[in-house]
Amino acid sequence: MRIGIIGATGNAGRALVAEAVKRGHETTAIVRDAAKAGTTLGTDVPVLERDAFDLTGADLGAFDVVVNAFGTAPDLAHLHVDLARALVERVRGQAGPRLVFILGAGSLRTGEDGHLFVEDLRTTPGAEAWIAIPENQLKELDYLRTVTDVDWVGVSPSALFAPGEATEVVLGSDELLVASDGTSHTSTGTMAVAILDEIERPAHRRTRFTVGDR
Repeated sequence: MRIGIIGATGNAGRALVAEAVKRGHETTAIVRDAAKAGTTLGTDVPVLERDAFDLTGADLGAFDVVVNAFGTAPDLAHLHVDLARALVERVRGQAGPRLVFILGAGSLRTGEDGHLFVEDLRTTPGAEAWIAIPENQLKELDYLRTVTDVDWVGVSPSALFAPGEATEVVLGSDELLVASDGTSHTSTGTMAVAILDEIERPAHRRTRFTVGDR
C-alpha cells in the first residue's frame, strides 16, 4: 500500500515510518526538510519535500493513505485545524487517499460525569503554556465530524503520549483509557501499530477511536 506520512521526522511520525516499512508498505515521508529526513529516517525512505499546506490534490492522490502526524508549537496550535481543513478540501471529489489524523487526548471523556479530559488539562499548573494544543486538537475533531464526503479517521492517544516501544494495543472509542499500571499512556510504538492495523484492516470510517498501552 502507498502510505504518505506528514510530519514523518517527529516522534509519532518516526514510529509510523518504521512500522509501515517493516510491514512492507511503500512509505513516503512528507517533510519540509529532506536533509533532516535523511538523517532521521535513513536514506532508504523516499521523501516528498513539501510544506504540508502546499500539498496539492495530485500530491495526495499519489497515495492510498495519508497519515497526518503534524505537530507544532502552542502559539501556532490553530494550524492543527487549518491543516485538517486544507487536506480535506484537497482530496474532496477525488477517489482518495484515505486520511488518518493523529488527534489529542483532550477530546476524550473521563470521570463519572463523562466530562472532556481537556477540562482537567486546563487546571494543570502551567497549562497556559501549552493548553492551546489540546484545545485546537478538539476543534480539529469537531471539524472532522462535520465531514461526510471524504474518507477519514481520527486516532487519539491516552493522556501521556511519549516515545517508546509498542505494547499490546488496547482500543477504545471516546473514553480515556487507563493502562494496567493504573495510569493513562500510549507509546508512539503502540500508536504506530494501531494505525497500521487500521490502514490494513479498516474498522473505523469518519469517526475517532482511541489507542492505549496495555
